[in-house]
Amino acid sequence: MADLFDGYPLGQQWDEMFAAPGQPRPPYTGLFSSLQPMSGEELAARADVLSQTYRDAGVTFAHAGEEQPFPLDIVPRVIGHEEWALIERGVAQRVHALEAFLADVYGAGQVFSDGVVPRSVVTTSAHFHRAAHGLVPPNGVRVHVSGIDLVRDEAGDFRVLEDNLRSPSGVSYVITNRAAMSQVLPELFGDHRVQPVSDYPGKLLAALKASAPTGISDPTVVLLTPGVYNSAYFEHALLARQMGVELVEGRDLVCSGGQVSMRTTDGQQRVDVIYRRIDDDFLDPVHFRSDSVIGCAGVLNAARAGRVTIANAVGNGVADDKLLYTWVPDLIRYYLAEEPVLQNADTYRLDERDTVEWVLESLDTLVLKPVDGSGGKGIVIGPRADQRTLEELAVKVRASPRDWIAQKPIGLSTSPTLINGRIAPRHVDLRPFAVNDGHDVWVLPGGLTRVALPEGELVVNSSQGGGSKDTWVISPPRPAAEPVPEHDVTRIEFTTADLPAEPPAQDPGPPNDNALAQSQQQQQRKDLAPLPPRELGASLRARPTAGGDGHVGGGPRC
Repeated sequence: MADLFDGYPLGQQWDEMFAAPGQPRPPYTGLFSSLQPMSGEELAARADVLSQTYRDAGVTFAHAGEEQPFPLDIVPRVIGHEEWALIERGVAQRVHALEAFLADVYGAGQVFSDGVVPRSVVTTSAHFHRAAHGLVPPNGVRVHVSGIDLVRDEAGDFRVLEDNLRSPSGVSYVITNRAAMSQVLPELFGDHRVQPVSDYPGKLLAALKASAPTGISDPTVVLLTPGVYNSAYFEHALLARQMGVELVEGRDLVCSGGQVSMRTTDGQQRVDVIYRRIDDDFLDPVHFRSDSVIGCAGVLNAARAGRVTIANAVGNGVADDKLLYTWVPDLIRYYLAEEPVLQNADTYRLDERDTVEWVLESLDTLVLKPVDGSGGKGIVIGPRADQRTLEELAVKVRASPRDWIAQKPIGLSTSPTLINGRIAPRHVDLRPFAVNDGHDVWVLPGGLTRVALPEGELVVNSSQGGGSKDTWVISPPRPAAEPVPEHDVTRIEFTTADLPAEPPAQDPGPPNDNALAQSQQQQQRKDLAPLPPRELGASLRARPTAGGDGHVGGGPRC
């Protein structure tokens, strides 16, 4: 039978599974051994079952204007515990620094006074909202949920590609991927110590409750969705159900007297925390777009009055603007006095004329990204673009350099993926999700691995036709069991010298004892009669000594 991985090509990019042909990297050793005996037909058959499981569960996403089943590749991605510890530390560090930056931006603005970041970078951002200035969250958290996008470069090092601090999506696929994989390939989980992902809804709910206004002992949390036509509605419904909170639309909420309530069949009920999955511009028609019908009028005033918490906070987008991204390493040093654990991709900001001219001359060798883009939209990969696309791009960049950043192309790592019944390499990235409760930043083990399904494609976003993989973080090996110390054994020896010369006197009992009592006394006297020395020694030597478990004899203990 042919090896499932026969003919698997290794290119210049880092491959997640293989260090050399047929040589899996240490975290993949177990998975390779489990998959290798399978035929392509067997794996494809299981992949069909996996796809059907997804369709039956209604796991979909919007692509090209219609809902489609979300492609889940059957070959998981595996991350060793040491690598994950690095990612976990780097993501948490980044979240702490960006939290401090947002508090500064909408507060004292010391970062501008100290010349770390130009004020114009923030004030010219499309996501900077003066309406949020001076609004301090109850527990100081603005980034309750974040998704930090990572890629692995040609040297195998993880680099940050962008930060998502507004309404990062995709965590529902992390949860459903794991559930579907455990049904279709349960034997793989028996051979690996895979860290669970099912804790996420509970962690998120705890963080949301921790952000409730002061004095609320049992806060009411709701998840605000734009509605069923939103591309991430499946995720909204899943999270609301798993957290046990109400899924509401803007029409379900009313703000009166600085207090937000939701309409229910029993009347209006106070709302303390709104986990919103609506963009800032549509959240509150009083302060933002007046034509919005999916938000709640007055909700920002209620937040300012300390009556409700909005998660994530209004105005967070200024910190995930791709231009500000180039300053994040400096922000880590400034706020935390630490060196960045995870490095940025090599990036050029177009804030100087010389840099702009150099970028315009080098468009065919660079990747250009709009600073407020999302979902892979607007990205131009120079080496793969035609001449007309580059010419149109040059006009846009020259007209508004502030709207673009340039990056050197990164050879995204590849991972074995089932394509038409064969295993082939496809480019992947990784989005770890972090939850901040005000005391600790918890990073969901694994996160979402997105995979570009067309051969050679570098844009992995699901909105561009990409799929995903279940991401396994392997727990460290259990510590070796310490040997159980042997119990001390005390051996007691007797000799005839230890016995009294005469047996102790026996109580004859009441004078009216019956014959049975007298017979028992006579038998006791016989039992206590001294043995001859030779027989006594033999008898004591035959008695058992203390056993290894600390009790006398080897029989069962009661």
